[in-house]
Amino acid sequence: MRVNDRPPFDPKTFLTLTRVGEGRSTAAYVKNEAIFAQGDSADAIYYIQKGRVKLTVVSNHGKEAVVAVLGTGDFFGEGCLARQALRIATAAAMEDCWIMRLEKGRMIRLLHEEPAFSEVFVTHLLSRSIRVEEDLVDHLFNSSEKRLARVLLLLAHFGKESQPEPVISRISQETLAEMVGTTRSRVSFFMNKFRRLGFVDYNNTDHLEVHSSLLNVVLHD
Repeated sequence: MRVNDRPPFDPKTFLTLTRVGEGRSTAAYVKNEAIFAQGDSADAIYYIQKGRVKLTVVSNHGKEAVVAVLGTGDFFGEGCLARQALRIATAAAMEDCWIMRLEKGRMIRLLHEEPAFSEVFVTHLLSRSIRVEEDLVDHLFNSSEKRLARVLLLLAHFGKESQPEPVISRISQETLAEMVGTTRSRVSFFMNKFRRLGFVDYNNTDHLEVHSSLLNVVLHD
């Protein structure tokens, strides 16, 4: 097999190999269960094998904000690699999840010893950095309606290299409001508007279908 014909590196397969060694464990989490809490010791990296996780931050005044929603194949908790002693956010399962935990020392050794894995992880960090910048621009310059539309499209993976997944698990309007930075009533108003215009559909109580036509909201000035 030529080098260019090799299959792409799969971090999930790699991390489940026995040779990854000690310092690795996998656990199941049910919906709303905390994986770690804001203020906990930061001593490990986590990898989502299945499911979705949200990261939330609570201010000194008790105001809560969702800073990220992550899915299968994403890492989180990487701040410990940059000498972050305590968690600055809470990570909780949004649905039933399988999560792999890699102790900080084991993760550092993998990054030094496995170039292909290191490349995947660096790509993840760069993607997260770009997403944070895009989120900041979105909050500074776009209306809450556009921000909500963008969040729904991101959850459905529109704009990513992988194929879109237009049918997504329902997220509460409270969570959407925290992600968008608006009130639940505004989210309810816009979701009803999107459904009336045919941009989204409620297939049942558990799933939401996001149509590509929702892009019109984001692109329209």
